Amino acid sequence: MAQLLLELFSEEIPARMQQGAARDLERMAAERLKAAGLTYEALTTFAGPRRLTLVVEGLPTATPDREEELKGPRTSAPEQALDGFLRKTGLTKDQLSERDGVWFAVVREKGRPTADLIADMVDGVVRGFPWPKSMRWGSGALRWIRPLKRIVALFDGHVVPFEIDGIPSGDLTEGHRFLGCGRPFAVRDFADYRAKLESDFVLLDVVDRKLRILEGAQAACAARGLALVDDDGLLDEVAGLAEWPTPILGDMDPQFLTLPPEVIRLSMKVHQKYFAVRDPAIGELAPHFVVVANIAAVDGGVALAAGNARVLSARLDDARFFWDEDRKVGFAPWLTKLAGVTYHAKLGTMAERVDRLSVLAGVIAPYVGSDENVAKEAGRLAKADLASGMVGEFPELQGVMGGYYAQHAQLGLPTIDAIRNHYQPQGPKDHVPTAPTAAAVALADKIDALVGFFAIDERPTGSKDPFALRRAALGVIRIVLEGPHRLPLTEVLEAARTILITSRAMSLDTPPTTKEILAFFADRLKVLLRDQGKRHDLVDAVFALGDDDLVRIVRRVEALDAFLATEDGANLLAGYKRASNILKAEEKKGPVPTGMVETGLPNQPEAETTLAFAVAVAATAVDAALETEDFAAAMRALSLLRAPVDAFFDKVMVNSDVTEERENRLKLLGQVRAVMGRVADFGQIAG
Repeated sequence: MAQLLLELFSEEIPARMQQGAARDLERMAAERLKAAGLTYEALTTFAGPRRLTLVVEGLPTATPDREEELKGPRTSAPEQALDGFLRKTGLTKDQLSERDGVWFAVVREKGRPTADLIADMVDGVVRGFPWPKSMRWGSGALRWIRPLKRIVALFDGHVVPFEIDGIPSGDLTEGHRFLGCGRPFAVRDFADYRAKLESDFVLLDVVDRKLRILEGAQAACAARGLALVDDDGLLDEVAGLAEWPTPILGDMDPQFLTLPPEVIRLSMKVHQKYFAVRDPAIGELAPHFVVVANIAAVDGGVALAAGNARVLSARLDDARFFWDEDRKVGFAPWLTKLAGVTYHAKLGTMAERVDRLSVLAGVIAPYVGSDENVAKEAGRLAKADLASGMVGEFPELQGVMGGYYAQHAQLGLPTIDAIRNHYQPQGPKDHVPTAPTAAAVALADKIDALVGFFAIDERPTGSKDPFALRRAALGVIRIVLEGPHRLPLTEVLEAARTILITSRAMSLDTPPTTKEILAFFADRLKVLLRDQGKRHDLVDAVFALGDDDLVRIVRRVEALDAFLATEDGANLLAGYKRASNILKAEEKKGPVPTGMVETGLPNQPEAETTLAFAVAVAATAVDAALETEDFAAAMRALSLLRAPVDAFFDKVMVNSDVTEERENRLKLLGQVRAVMGRVADFGQIAG
């Protein structure tokens, strides 16, 4: 068994594309090796600022010989059929065999050297690589993210010879652009390749680069009694910018600490790729930063730190200007500016959307415990900071800056909190706004977006969701469940729909149906509960009842899940399906008898009478439990039906020849289905 080493060496690869490229290289190589009939023990890829690397362990030196028997047409078939079979197999008629009146062919294929297959594989990978953006250079036709310079291709210690657009394969690679030896060097295998790169100041694995950054940054901070502010996203990015990352602690002017900390951190992160630093004694930002250089400076990084401090000061001076000017302007002029900002061509301006949010937040307020007028005012001001200078410079701070400006204007804590947090949650790990007014405005923001984009037929399709409607629906669900808030979705969606239709921004020929959006919520709830280990069919079973209270729906699902995990639940589900199938078959013939079930009929089986009484008792108990939303008690009441239902199907023939008996038993099965249907639509449950 042998090893394949492939390196694609180019000019700088954007950091944001590196790990996706490593995954694509792994996928494409695995697919092509499998298609070629090659097995392997391990396949690993690496990505860095200037290279993509693939190493495959345990490859055979050649594919095995293959022999396959193919069944052809019957010997009595027309000549055209036989001719087609011969063309397919590449054989002649005298090479076929005949069994039981059918032609058979044995196709034999000699194995190929793996090195020959590797050349074809690499050519296909390079020419078909799915970079988000790529470029051509010189007179060649090859497209790559940046100009491709070298290709290392070694199999079993030997170069696999091929050429791609004038770039020959070989065994030469390069180290660090500045710190390295300055000349290409040969490698023998992956171990030699990795060791020589590291000795020439290149860390191949992104995990090693991240560890070097973290350890170096934390050590630099600790030496000054400081602590690094963790930022996994920034760590991922800077690990893709430097082959030999060297963290350096720098100083900034303490006067900039008067800016909001989010502004400082974002200026550092977005524009400069710096890590923020905090003072652990007070838990606030310190006047320092950590920059990750791609060189080991001879002066310990003093000059680099000073130069980066000057650049950061210029950035923070701009931020301070926006901060000072925005506080002079205030909300009223910003709201006026929103009339000139288009939200969506079919949904009007941001000013018109603000009007809708204000009204809808007032509708939602009573359900989440907020004052209606406060919620309406917070909804009116929530988007104002979009017209501020700071958010124009840092769009990521929308809402956050609005909160600071509301605090400066002394608008009251509920309004400040609502403006600051109404975009939340923006991801599965993001916190949800729990304060009543913040919850009202956040719900209004997401529900208006859902209703609006459904109205103009901009629903998510497949993997495409350009307006983040799945995230909006999941946000509504999390706010309601984690509040918890008892929000009647149907009523609120109808209100949002009415507000939209009467908006000055548009008129709708086919307004969105509440049923469509409720189904969308059901799908998102399935995703959420599935992540928690719940079955998606239970959500369907509960949603089928027409309930739109998310808190109540989840409680039903949890109780139903626990019930079906018991022996009584599983057996009763089987009994329900049997009863339901009988009733469905009868419904195809005509109306099924309904009404009171009679007891005490001549020769009536005891099992029939017992089930009739059990259903009556269960119906009373289930209704009482549902009234108090004690869904566990409702399931316990249903569990008492398990034995009577089992006994009924074991000892009673439903399709009796006596019409009176048959009708009575169909009525009884209908009652079983009805009482269980008060808890959930068991017909939607798999099993």
